[in-house]
Amino acid sequence: MSETGTESRPLVRQLPDPTTASNVRYNPSLEELREFAEPAETTTEFGSASYVSEVRSRSADLTKNAVDDDFTDRDHELVDDALDIAGDREMLCVDRLMGRHSEAAFCCRLFVPVEHARIAYAWASLFEPTDGRDPDLYTVHLPDYDETAIRVRPDTGVTTVLGTDYIGEAKKSFLRLYMYRIKQQGGLGLHAGSKRVRVRDADGELQTVGQVFMGLSATGKSTLTSHGCWLEEPEDAAMLQDDVCGLLSDGSVAGSEGEGLFIKTIGLDEDEQPELYEAATTESAILENVAVDDDGTVHFDEDRYTSNSRAIIRRDELESADEEIDLDRLDQVFFITRNPLMPPVAKLDEEQAAVAFMLGESIETSAGDPSRAGESIRVVGTNPFIIGPEGEEGNIFHELIDILDADCYVINTGYLGEQSKDIGVTESVTILTEAARGTIEWSHDEQMGLTIPDSVPGLDIEDYYVPDHVDDYDDALAELRAERRDYLEQFDQLREEIKAAVY
Repeated sequence: MSETGTESRPLVRQLPDPTTASNVRYNPSLEELREFAEPAETTTEFGSASYVSEVRSRSADLTKNAVDDDFTDRDHELVDDALDIAGDREMLCVDRLMGRHSEAAFCCRLFVPVEHARIAYAWASLFEPTDGRDPDLYTVHLPDYDETAIRVRPDTGVTTVLGTDYIGEAKKSFLRLYMYRIKQQGGLGLHAGSKRVRVRDADGELQTVGQVFMGLSATGKSTLTSHGCWLEEPEDAAMLQDDVCGLLSDGSVAGSEGEGLFIKTIGLDEDEQPELYEAATTESAILENVAVDDDGTVHFDEDRYTSNSRAIIRRDELESADEEIDLDRLDQVFFITRNPLMPPVAKLDEEQAAVAFMLGESIETSAGDPSRAGESIRVVGTNPFIIGPEGEEGNIFHELIDILDADCYVINTGYLGEQSKDIGVTESVTILTEAARGTIEWSHDEQMGLTIPDSVPGLDIEDYYVPDHVDDYDDALAELRAERRDYLEQFDQLREEIKAAVY
């Protein structure tokens, strides 16, 4: 399926020029946007703004893009109607820059009705102000439209978000197309966080390691990416990106969000996640669907509205956040899973890494489908925003990893077996730090069919041997491998050597 025959539709020309249109307020400041949103605000005990939306997760099943889905006349009518409305209603128009890399930077233009200013306020807090360039990507977000439908036109860079007031739809409308444009340029968009770690290796020499973390929302991606790893100078760990990156053919990893992070807050723990907690309790934070009392008291541990409660926090409130958002060189990739048959960490060869990319094994979260939260799922690239054939993405990933000679791992941030052994933040961060140092000793385990650690400094890794925590482990593993093989067979474009590497 393709967009053949739709290129002539003058979508962008239907949108009003915000610099001259009388119905558009163009590029208000963040302070002005918050003022517009004041009727919907509850002010927290920290002085920050808190909002409650009617829709509290993405409407994935009501999203179509014109590359992978057949657009009917009705789909085109929805897009045209949204653009016409943007020319008639009193609208806010905000331009922001997504990315800084010379090959992966785009100007994004968001239209939102004034009465839904909180969406513009939150979205604008994630990205850097425009430098005046013409927009590359456009979104018209109409929360009160009488039908819920998200329609994406990759050819013109236009997305219409209709009938939902969830802030995440505005954010992902641009990041989805960011990843697609990077793929068109020969790279690969990743639903991933990126981090630069400077550590002493086994010989005591200081080295810099670029790490990328691929995982679904609420599986620990933000926690691991932002964690300082308890390092002291001259060692350090710096978060570059939290959510979406672009892996380029030269081995660099381009960032997208320059100003903020959109983090999950349910269960946010001051002891386990001190930096994220501190940032979420500043005046600059923006809370969405967090339990906040009328007097402003915040309850991060309460799912009063949804377990998919969120906060937009400022990068400059995070000590671990670097001024840069681009990673010079990719050295290590970590696939975050919650599969209870997976060890705390395993080292993968290139084909196994491509398998891990295609499997995208995790658990469903309330950010995706609240009705299935906690169920085991598979999402290619742990990226539910792929445009184009998914098998093609696996092939591209395999090629890039081969060229760049990056080390790849699968890391379990959940538990082993029937919840008999938890893997906490301390264990995961220890593994990440020692992997960067190169001090983990590895060996191939015949029973598991994986390369797993013999030793990890600071961790009794033998206590986490999966077969010791799973009844009938061999049968369970055989069933899992069979499921994985069947799953990969659906991707016709995926190379056979990748399918054959199921672990």
